[in-house]
Amino acid sequence: MSTDPNVPSSPARHAETERSSGAPPAAEGRVAAIRGAVVDVTFPEGDLPAVEEALRIADGDGRSVIAEVQAHRDADTVRAIALAATAGFRRGDPVTRLGRPIEVPVGDAVLGRLVDVTGRIGDGGPPLPDDVPRRAIHRAPPPLADQRGISDLFATGIKVLDLLTPIAQGGKAAMFGGAGVGKTVLVMELIHAMVAGYQGISVFAGIGERSREGHEMLLDMRGSGVIENTILVYGQMNEPPGARWRVPLTALTIAEHFRDERRRNVLLLMDNVFRFVQAGSEVSGLLGRLPSRVGYQPTLADEVAALQERIASVGGASVTAIEAVYVPADDFTDPAVTTIAGHVDSMVVLSRAMAAEGMYPAVDPIASSSILLDPLIVGDEHARVATEVRRTIEHYRELQDVIALLGLEELGADDRRIVGRARRLQRFLTQPFAVTEAFTGVAGRSVPVAATIAGCRAILAGDCDDWQESSLYMVGDLEEARAKETAARGGRSTGGVP
Repeated sequence: MSTDPNVPSSPARHAETERSSGAPPAAEGRVAAIRGAVVDVTFPEGDLPAVEEALRIADGDGRSVIAEVQAHRDADTVRAIALAATAGFRRGDPVTRLGRPIEVPVGDAVLGRLVDVTGRIGDGGPPLPDDVPRRAIHRAPPPLADQRGISDLFATGIKVLDLLTPIAQGGKAAMFGGAGVGKTVLVMELIHAMVAGYQGISVFAGIGERSREGHEMLLDMRGSGVIENTILVYGQMNEPPGARWRVPLTALTIAEHFRDERRRNVLLLMDNVFRFVQAGSEVSGLLGRLPSRVGYQPTLADEVAALQERIASVGGASVTAIEAVYVPADDFTDPAVTTIAGHVDSMVVLSRAMAAEGMYPAVDPIASSSILLDPLIVGDEHARVATEVRRTIEHYRELQDVIALLGLEELGADDRRIVGRARRLQRFLTQPFAVTEAFTGVAGRSVPVAATIAGCRAILAGDCDDWQESSLYMVGDLEEARAKETAARGGRSTGGVP
């Protein structure tokens, strides 16, 4: 019996597939050329497999590699991308048509497991059972008529997100930022914050991740006891571009199974979607396609849409996506960034300037946005406070050049008051994270949305004008800040807080 995860090993497995079981019988081809991850295969009598069909390439030593057809070269030859290293394979090796796209295991058997792009187990545990159901990684998005609107908020406990960029259950939120501004830490905190109160399945897609990061996440999941409802799907940095390119589709296929067939809500976390685009660009170059803007693949928009449009709410279940997106050279006009941004509901922009000031999470309150920040969805009070917070911080930024040149004392009384409140708001929107407790020694905080709104409303009303700014930095709700301020004033024997 074949041990390859993409080869069905029983009639039951055939019965579980979504694709038609009337695929043509396996046809033998031969490797015509191998250039790294690119493999040219010839088939007799011009019986060519379809684009996106899976092929199995074997050598004389019992090894095999799965490849995916990407183009028809001529009447007898196809060009495919291998999903694993092709070192040791040679011209003339036999190639078997699988008669279907790549399929991956889904269902309860993969809960608590770490798998790769083709569904092979990577956590050192026992193999999956032979009768595990499998699904093709390529499928159309749900029909628009079957999708339902998004209006239920996904409370994260992170103040700046819940206030300024609320996330919807069944929606898509993306964290945009350059290198080292805290994207992965923010995604990890969201996992930690949601696991306790989220009754559903979590699927994490590590796209081009370091092996150290995957190992640490697996240990963290096991240590926190949440691995039973989580699936980890990894395509590491050292893997060929084809594997990194298809990892998010593998994770999404697993998520769709739980949404469509088990009617379970699924939280899909992807880190990093830019590496998905980057892998697609590498594949495009290997296939000899002419590059488009800034060297990206000409199919950039289609590839991103094929992934993002499958993330939706159908019936009574939803897939909620939270994505980290690397911004190359902090250029938010990069074609990959703008293409991804066009598909998300909540856009969280991380600022290098705020990170340099120690304002963590370094979410830019002005550049970040969400279509859910609407009075009809979040309520009049939430929308009003969020708008006033943005207006106050933006006014402060307009005055920063004047302050740098002339000093704060040269401002009018009203402007000085706005500057003071804006600085206090910025500090109040910082928050210690549970995932950074080992480094900072400060326990993480989770703050209800109502407490966040109440705290910002009090600062905007001037209730904290005579507080030290440090009292509002890295705290949970306003009561914790009040206790911190009281302790600081009591230490100086200046009386209590007014």
